[in-house]
Amino acid sequence: MNIFTMLTTNTYNLPDVRELENWALSYFPEFQEARPAYSPVVVPYTGTTATTGFDVNRIRADFPILNTKLTSGKPLIWLDNGATTQKPRQVIERVSRYYENENSNVHRGAHELAARSTDAYEAARQTTANFLGTPSKENIVFVRGTTEGINLVAQSYVKPLLHPGDEIILTLLEHHANIVPWQMLAQETGAVIKVAPVDDSGQIILSEYTRLFGPRTKFASVTHVSNALGTITPIHELVQIAHRHGVRILVDGAQSVAHIPINVTELDADFFVFSGHKIFAPTGIGVVYGKAEALEKALPYQGGGNMIKDVTFERTVYHSAPNKFEAGTGSIADAVGLSAALDYVTKIGLPNISAYEHELLDYAMRELSRINGLRFIGTAKEKTSALSFVLDGYSEEHVAKSLSECGIAVRAGHHCAQPILRRFGVEATVRPSLAFYNTVGEIDTLVSAVRELAK
Repeated sequence: MNIFTMLTTNTYNLPDVRELENWALSYFPEFQEARPAYSPVVVPYTGTTATTGFDVNRIRADFPILNTKLTSGKPLIWLDNGATTQKPRQVIERVSRYYENENSNVHRGAHELAARSTDAYEAARQTTANFLGTPSKENIVFVRGTTEGINLVAQSYVKPLLHPGDEIILTLLEHHANIVPWQMLAQETGAVIKVAPVDDSGQIILSEYTRLFGPRTKFASVTHVSNALGTITPIHELVQIAHRHGVRILVDGAQSVAHIPINVTELDADFFVFSGHKIFAPTGIGVVYGKAEALEKALPYQGGGNMIKDVTFERTVYHSAPNKFEAGTGSIADAVGLSAALDYVTKIGLPNISAYEHELLDYAMRELSRINGLRFIGTAKEKTSALSFVLDGYSEEHVAKSLSECGIAVRAGHHCAQPILRRFGVEATVRPSLAFYNTVGEIDTLVSAVRELAK
C-alpha cells in the first residue's frame, strides 16, 4: 500500500492531508503515477477546525436546505453564497411565527395585532442598529436591498448637490448596482464619474484613488468587498481620504456584512448599505445606514403613505428620518426575519465566522491553484469568500453545469461586475463563494470535480 492509498482510504479531517501528499511527491516523484484521481464524492467533515475551534457541523444542523438531495441523487453543496445565502431554522421559524401571531400593517393601528407588528418591526430596526454599531435606530432605513439603498442615497442626498461638471468617485471593483445609479445621475445632472483603478491582484491603488479628489468632487461610493473577486478594500483608508477632502462617502457592504465585523461609527462611513439575503435573512429586505445630519438633509426618495405627517392638495409635511424614506407598506415580515438572522450571526460571533472562513478560503485557493489550466481572477492579499476562476479549454457555463452534475452550486457569468472582469481580460468567471456552513469536505469535492474536468 503506497502513501496515497493510505491517505485516501483513511479518515482525515484536516487540510494537512494534501501537504503530506506533496511532501511525499517531493521525495518520491515516481509515485506521481500512483497518486489516485480524486472522484467527486463528498468527503465528510467532523469536529472543529484545527485553529478556530469552530464547530461547522453544529452550524449546518441549523440549515434545513443543506440536507437537500438533488434530482441527480447528489447532496447539495451550496457554494453560491455571493448570490444569496441559505436561511437557518431560527429565521424560517421567526418569519412563520410573525405570520401566525403578529401579522398586521404597522403604525397607527389601534388594535393589538398592529401593536405587535409595530413592536416587531421597530425591534428589528433596533437590532440592526446594534449590529452595525450605530448611535440610534433612527439612523436605519429599511429598503428592499442594496440596489434600492444606493439609488435612495443617489436620488435623495447626492442629486441635490450636483451641478454640471461636479464629480462622483467610484472604483473599478464596483457591482453594477454601484455604477448604473451614478451614471443615470450623471446623465441627468451633467456630473462626471471618476474611477479609481486596481493593481494586478485586484486591489485598489490608493495613490490613484487619492489623486481623483479635487474641488469639484461631491461624493464617493465604494465597495467594501468585491463580489466578483473577493477583494477586501482598505475601507478605513478610503473613508478617511474622502473625509480629508470634505467629501461624504457611501460604503456598499453587500458582500462584507456576513463575513467581516463592521462598526459604522468606528468606520465613520456617511452611508452604509447591505441586503438581508446576503446575511442569512429573507430576500426583499435591505438596510441603509446614514449619519443623522446626512439623512436630515436628504429629500424623500418616494412619496406615499407612512412617510407623511400631513397632506393637503397644496402641500405635504414629511416625517423625519427614517420614516420619510419608507413610503408605503414595508417588508415587515422580512425585517423581522432580518432581525432573527442578525441575532443568529451575533450569537456565533463574526470574528469566529471570519476566522473560520479565512481558513477555508486559504485551503480552497491552495488546492484549486494546483489544477493545471486553472487561473484565479483576483488574488489580493486581503480577500474573502469569492473564488473566481477560469479554466483553460472550457466555458464558464460548461464548468458550472459540470459542477452542478456533482451537486455543487456555483455562479458563472459576469456577476454584474463587467468592468472589473474586463480589467483582467475576461468576460466571465466561475465563482464559488463561501459561507460559514461550508466545509473542508465540500472544498475537496469541488477540487476533485474541477480536476476531473481539467483532465
